[in-house]
Amino acid sequence: MRRSTPACLALTFVLAAAPFAAASPLDARDLKPPIVTREEWGSKPGPIPASRRQTPAWVTLHHAGELWRGGDPADFVRRMQRWGQNRPSLEKPPRDTYWPDLPYHYLIAPDGRIFEGRPVEYEPESNTLYPLNGNIGVELMGDFNHQRPSLAQLRSAAKLTAWLLAAHGIAPARVRTHQDAAPGQTDCPGKDFRRHMSDGRFLSWVREALDGLEPSIAPGPPLPDGPTAPIPAP
Repeated sequence: MRRSTPACLALTFVLAAAPFAAASPLDARDLKPPIVTREEWGSKPGPIPASRRQTPAWVTLHHAGELWRGGDPADFVRRMQRWGQNRPSLEKPPRDTYWPDLPYHYLIAPDGRIFEGRPVEYEPESNTLYPLNGNIGVELMGDFNHQRPSLAQLRSAAKLTAWLLAAHGIAPARVRTHQDAAPGQTDCPGKDFRRHMSDGRFLSWVREALDGLEPSIAPGPPLPDGPTAPIPAP
């Protein structure tokens, strides 16, 4: 998470193809991908007020907005949590609000590992202004204006999104980007991830995962004005 720019927290795409209904919560158990739990990475959250409770209705995809240069993803997650808890002493208004836990519910490392963040029953955090209640925040580590997401990240993002849709009875049309949730305030999740929402590929990968298939990830060549270097593996 880059401290000098708004924390990213979001993907919106309305299917141009024939719409398909929200998956049944009964399908979720078979779709759940491997997840590094809060206990496994050493989460130390503060209490979240009951007023922040939510019923998930959106999956909002983000990038960290910070170049990934390698290292241990678990360290990255722990540092982000500590930063949020220390914002009152680190940031200037209006960014000096206290975040008791990670701003996101799930974080995806360059090697594809999925880290469990804030419990989904509590709304996320953001430095941008949009209704937070009802959002499941999924963040991919890296800055996709300057580096390309890895195949492992894209695959995990599709599988995680499919499971979240099934588990919470959310329609695929309610998968969106942070930029879509907060227009004019952010370019999150970066041009080299947003492209997959704009052309429909990401939701086609999600559809494959919902059908129990391995997503056929094909990111395509670099954009003419986009990054060319893939994100380095941890």
